[in-house]
Amino acid sequence: MARYLIDANLPYYFSLWRGPAYLHLNDVNDSMPDGELWTYARRENLTIVTKDADFSNRAMLEPSLPRVIHVRLGNMKMREFHRRIADLWPEACALSEQYKLVLIFAGHLQGIGEFP
Repeated sequence: MARYLIDANLPYYFSLWRGPAYLHLNDVNDSMPDGELWTYARRENLTIVTKDADFSNRAMLEPSLPRVIHVRLGNMKMREFHRRIADLWPEACALSEQYKLVLIFAGHLQGIGEFP
């Protein structure tokens, strides 16, 4: 069963995000508006993985799920993006179990909104 919903603005062909724990929005409906994506992720108990700040803002305003992992690496070559995410991903997933919002920066992670 999928645990993570990868937003359409993140790479589709990324081996780290392939497999039964991952669902890419392109495989669901890549033209789904943000509100519908949010509802879908909540209903399916998925963590949204995105570069879109709108989801971070919404995660901070709404007390319930879904959780959000916000990738904030800026512009970089795809090879560097893949390397950085691969290095930080295990820790990001662990933080996501404890926080409703996890921010991934180039050199560190930050968890916000601790769940009790």
